[in-house]
Amino acid sequence: MDDAASDLRATDGQPDLAAGPARGILAGLDPEQAEAVRAVRGPVCILAGAGTGKTRTITHRIAYAVHTGAAAASQLLAVTFTARAAGEMRGRLRALGVGGVQARTFHAAALRQLRYFAPRVLGGPMPELAEHKFRLVTTAALRCRLTVDGTLRRDLSGEIEWAKSSLVGPEQYAEVVTKLGRQPPLDAATVAAVFAAYEQVKQQAGVLDFEDLLLVTAVAIENHRDVAEEVRARYRQFVVDEYQDVNPLQQRLLDAWLGGREDLCVVGDANQTIYSFTGATPDYLLGFGRRYPGAVVVRLERDYRSTPQVVSAANRLIAATHGPAGGARLRLVGQRPDGPEPTLREYDDEPAEAAGVAAECARLVAAGTPAAEIAVLYRVNAQSESYETALSAAGVPYVLRGGERFFERAEVREARVLLRAAARSADPEVPLVRAVTDVLSAAGWSPGDPPAGGAARERWESLAALVALAEEVAAQPAGGGDRPGPPGLEDLVAELEQRAAAQHAPTVQGVTLASLHAAKGLEWDAVFLVGLTEGTLPIQHASTDEQVEEERRLLYVGITRARERLALSWALARTPGARRGRRKSRFLYPLLPPVLPAGRAGGGAAGGSAGAGAVRGGKAVCVECGGPLRKGVERALERCAGCPGKVDVALFERLRAWRSERASTASVPAYVVFTDATLVAIAETRPVDVAGLVRLPGIGPRKLDLYGADVLAIVAGQAL
Repeated sequence: MDDAASDLRATDGQPDLAAGPARGILAGLDPEQAEAVRAVRGPVCILAGAGTGKTRTITHRIAYAVHTGAAAASQLLAVTFTARAAGEMRGRLRALGVGGVQARTFHAAALRQLRYFAPRVLGGPMPELAEHKFRLVTTAALRCRLTVDGTLRRDLSGEIEWAKSSLVGPEQYAEVVTKLGRQPPLDAATVAAVFAAYEQVKQQAGVLDFEDLLLVTAVAIENHRDVAEEVRARYRQFVVDEYQDVNPLQQRLLDAWLGGREDLCVVGDANQTIYSFTGATPDYLLGFGRRYPGAVVVRLERDYRSTPQVVSAANRLIAATHGPAGGARLRLVGQRPDGPEPTLREYDDEPAEAAGVAAECARLVAAGTPAAEIAVLYRVNAQSESYETALSAAGVPYVLRGGERFFERAEVREARVLLRAAARSADPEVPLVRAVTDVLSAAGWSPGDPPAGGAARERWESLAALVALAEEVAAQPAGGGDRPGPPGLEDLVAELEQRAAAQHAPTVQGVTLASLHAAKGLEWDAVFLVGLTEGTLPIQHASTDEQVEEERRLLYVGITRARERLALSWALARTPGARRGRRKSRFLYPLLPPVLPAGRAGGGAAGGSAGAGAVRGGKAVCVECGGPLRKGVERALERCAGCPGKVDVALFERLRAWRSERASTASVPAYVVFTDATLVAIAETRPVDVAGLVRLPGIGPRKLDLYGADVLAIVAGQAL
């Protein structure tokens, strides 16, 4: 037996810490990291919070296993979710003196294996891979007598990808999406028909898509003993990074690779599950201990990325999590020196918010923070336009990550062409905003709620941003500049041209503009989280408890991107002068007491309280600003819709937990019991009797009979 192999203890298979080649691998690790590194035999589950040195830990674990002889480098497969992460892992392993370890994405590993086994299991070379579904989806839609534009084609492609990743076939699709409350881009039966046609078109073309690549590889291992024996002899140990984002199809392939063996190490954080719309689920991570009762579970909670102030904000946000992820919650412990407290700022409107954030970015750059160490993060890509404009106006360079620049998006380019054409023959008597909405209707836009489907929703938001800009231009005084009357289409077109030209400046080193999804895995010294209003975060179409919790996790991911400075902000209106009717995100309430008070920027401080049930001149007035209360809901809450309330956050979370239990018992969606708006009203007014309950929105006689006693007991602090 060689020296490395003799380092393995006969009792438990764990390496001796005195092992020469491995001793250096443990140097510099904290106790929990070292525990994870020494656990070289599976099953092992590493719950690694944001900033806790996850990649360092798993690469050191692999190196330690190889140096101690617990694993052969050539027999270990490390699976990641991006080619960039796989490349980084290989580089770190080489630096640790470990070569030959395969670090690949699921698709890259499957592609390599299927190419090798194709003659044996497919009777010939591997079929061609379709890099995009678009052409196949278009053909399938035509067979179903549907004409699809680019947006619908992208949404149908994404929906088919979700179904296949979730191991849902065309036959089960309609039933499954109905049960899940999923919002497909078309009615479920139509999507199922396109899905079935897509599979036929693909088969006739003799090609595979990327989901087929994983499925065919898994089936080849499952159904061919010789293939299974060869694969399992080649790979004896597995490491899976970002395990919270594994989907059912990827798990099936992983199970095929394992073949019932347990030499598996998974790494993940349920608090960072933000891709369920693609089929990802944290269930495999959360259920790892049940599947492998003897598994070693290590929790990494020492945060080396962020200051204690940022870490505290992240902990308070995620502490309100409900559902299965709550039990696996990691509580981060900041390891860096103290930094500034996070700030929360309220603005009168979106342009004011963008200008305020741009000014703060300029101040940080002037004080010595590199522009590349600053990020502005938002929920949807359409929000970028305001910040592109504001940063350009402030002379701050920026780079756009994870999406096209606003004026380069196909729908925006199309809209500009239509607006230029319309401006040549515009009727000066038609108000600007109406003229713009008429023009954009030709591009498929309509006011109201955005459509279902990710691409369709982003397209709608982009065009809605043009309407908002039209409202801004229309608000300018009549007779401005050389113009004799009110602003018209020509003025809007000129404004668009100027803005588009200003954003073509070189921006190699600049502030990062990115969606929260695109920011995953990145970090900056200063992070601005913007547009934090109800309807945006959580997004309007998040209707179930599970969807709302994912929106909370998305904000958590945003907060944990910040190393030193964190700023959160929201605007009360879309455009200057518009009614300030927006509410700040419900997720901000856990952050309000310990951090700086939420003051209004650009609009002065909020008015003082007039006392509960304030009356002025015989009329009910808002306890916050003193304004008149015109609606029944406003009178019930004793404040106008645009003013912040005083929600008892702990009570709100107790009510949500109770609602989830009642909904589960009755097998109905949570909102059928009470909407979030009703729970907020209860947590704000804290009614003590039936009379107080029935004054609130959403509580009628039937719900009073069903739930009134429970709600009053919860408000009173009694156990149910």
